[in-house]
Amino acid sequence: MFPKTKSTPKFTGFKMIFRSFQYRNFRLFFGGQSISLIGTWIQRIATPWLVYHLTGSALLLGVVGFAGQIPTFIIAPFAGVLTDRWNKYYILIGTQIAAMLQALILAVLYLSGQIQVWHIVVLSVFLGCINAFDVPARQSFVIEMVDKKEELGNAIALNSSMVNGARLIGPSIAGLLIAFMGEGICFVLNAISYLFVIASLLFMKVKPRITKKKDVAVFKELKEGFVYAFGFAPIKYLLILLAMVSFMGMPYTVLMPVFAKEILHGGAHTFGFLMAASGVGALTGALYLASRKSVLGLSKIIPIAAATFGIGLIAFSLSRFFLLSLVLLAIAGLGMMIQIAASNTILQTIVDDDKRGRVMSFYTMAFMGTAPFGSLFAGSMTSVIGAPNTILIGGITCIIGAVIFAYKLPMIKSKIRPIYIKLGIINTDKIS
Repeated sequence: MFPKTKSTPKFTGFKMIFRSFQYRNFRLFFGGQSISLIGTWIQRIATPWLVYHLTGSALLLGVVGFAGQIPTFIIAPFAGVLTDRWNKYYILIGTQIAAMLQALILAVLYLSGQIQVWHIVVLSVFLGCINAFDVPARQSFVIEMVDKKEELGNAIALNSSMVNGARLIGPSIAGLLIAFMGEGICFVLNAISYLFVIASLLFMKVKPRITKKKDVAVFKELKEGFVYAFGFAPIKYLLILLAMVSFMGMPYTVLMPVFAKEILHGGAHTFGFLMAASGVGALTGALYLASRKSVLGLSKIIPIAAATFGIGLIAFSLSRFFLLSLVLLAIAGLGMMIQIAASNTILQTIVDDDKRGRVMSFYTMAFMGTAPFGSLFAGSMTSVIGAPNTILIGGITCIIGAVIFAYKLPMIKSKIRPIYIKLGIINTDKIS
């Protein structure tokens, strides 16, 4: 899986957190993506706010969220097969260019005064198709930017911190831009931000990878990947918990405009701060994982993190005070990110190289692909029982999922242990 190296530099203190920066390609990727993701989060805030401003409908917020994520659920499994066949580096360049064009079209429609909800729905579907290829390729490409297996967890955690650092900055900027300049400038800035990640990819020195031409049918490879993933208990239960939390818990982001405007009686800046608060917690969680020396112990942290996310959502649903809501969203963001990134790290560590793209496509389905159904469900439920009760139910479900995973944990650890021993991650007298 990883090439052997003669020696591993020892890192201590602050350098321990950022030890993956020793790799030039990872530094370039981190820099370019950090700027691009700020633009992405600016657009993510502007889009639902624009929909709610145009329609005033929580149900349509759910519909737009569904439209943007359903392609991931449908296409991701096939994208995973193709990711295992194609060069991930070129896939990433293509997806970034396509996403830039999507943002440009949104900007032109808005600034020309022609923007309508159906435009947003169609362009959200287009972006969802792009993400179906981008996410598994990007997750799989991380392993090609680091040389040592012991740095993989750190690279994944830093990748998550990059996403959530942008999540912290982007919504705050978006809230101010929307309030003073309108949503159009948000789409323009996002389009410009893609230039930085495209440039960082082009400046990389990527080793030529020989991809074997396969005569096997796509559907046969898809079935092979499915049997592999769901026939191995650790992968299966990690994906099930992710899907459960994503379906019932993650739609809280779709309902943030409702909380900002109707529950907390604020405006676009309130919406931006709520999303940023969740980002603060998520960034903290990612940095905690980056500071860890090993993948060991992550399996038992996952149910604790999922339960923390659920508790944070429940408390947030009951809050009617802005500052308290910010703190509770930070707690929810902390639990959410630790669960997601820890699951990613374990999956990337235990999966076979030739099935990495397919497993990461199932990860994408579990994490992002179930979210559209959750968004649609949350939008529908909100129109019946209200946003607070919808999030309350989501939080309770996350806790139930955490309890089930904790019950299965001894069996999961027993299955992972031989792989860790084989990879040299643990000695025979240690447990995962």
